[in-house]
Amino acid sequence: MLSEKIIDRYRVTDGDKFKLKDYDPDDTGNVGFDKEDGREILEVGVQKLARLQERLYAEGSWAILMVLQGIDTAGKDGVIKHVLSGVNPQGCSVHSFKQPSHMELAHDFLWRCNLALPMRGNIGIFNRSYYEETIVVRVHPELLAKQNIPPKLVTKEIWKERYQDINAFERRLARAGTVPLKFFLNISKEEQLKRLLARVDDHEKNWKFSPYDVAERKLWDKYQDVYEDTIKNTATKHAPWYVVPCDKKWFARLVVAGALIEHMKALDLHFPKVSDEDMEALKKAHAELLAEKK
Repeated sequence: MLSEKIIDRYRVTDGDKFKLKDYDPDDTGNVGFDKEDGREILEVGVQKLARLQERLYAEGSWAILMVLQGIDTAGKDGVIKHVLSGVNPQGCSVHSFKQPSHMELAHDFLWRCNLALPMRGNIGIFNRSYYEETIVVRVHPELLAKQNIPPKLVTKEIWKERYQDINAFERRLARAGTVPLKFFLNISKEEQLKRLLARVDDHEKNWKFSPYDVAERKLWDKYQDVYEDTIKNTATKHAPWYVVPCDKKWFARLVVAGALIEHMKALDLHFPKVSDEDMEALKKAHAELLAEKK
């Protein structure tokens, strides 16, 4: 897998000096290998993740929350499909957060994501998340007007307040044993254009294309500004952001897998120890089974 030094170059734990322009979407960390090598390395990483997830599930104390954010075509679905291909579905859940329902709009902006948090022993993936409330809603202020918030609470400080609420929410998760890992899939405007055209030109990808994607592309600069501001204000040691270069899909998947492996290894996960009493029962059962076999 990628070295911790390479993974660390994309990690943001303090946003004071963060500038999105400092992160090249086409970067490959000077790793010295190509796409084909990257696929083979990812297979090794997928196997490591499978073993770590087995221990995570068996121990049943910790949970992992992966938050995936990024503009359309950045590769969120591909990361889920390829990085987590070896994980036991029994210990993994994926939630995609689309336009809020009437019920969800009747609650605060964190409510629906709070309901979808992973259980202890599980990996939870949020394909988009509560961060839509400081990104899409900020780019489209008309969406905020639909949230039925008391008018006197909708002030110029609302985004700062939401950052504070998110930081408190993630701190609560970390203190309760859920590890929040946030990945911003950083794609260039040029690469997004290629991927949008591919969706139009390839009939098998037409179902992925939406005219809405083209309309959102016209707001590219606004989105870059709010992504930067969001990361700057919500990057912490207990809930780091990873600004993942995504122009090369194979490298993006290696970065996500490497970060996930690094954090899961740090949990020092173990299979539960069998008590002396249970060990005696195990030996007895083993003897009975051997007798039956004879």
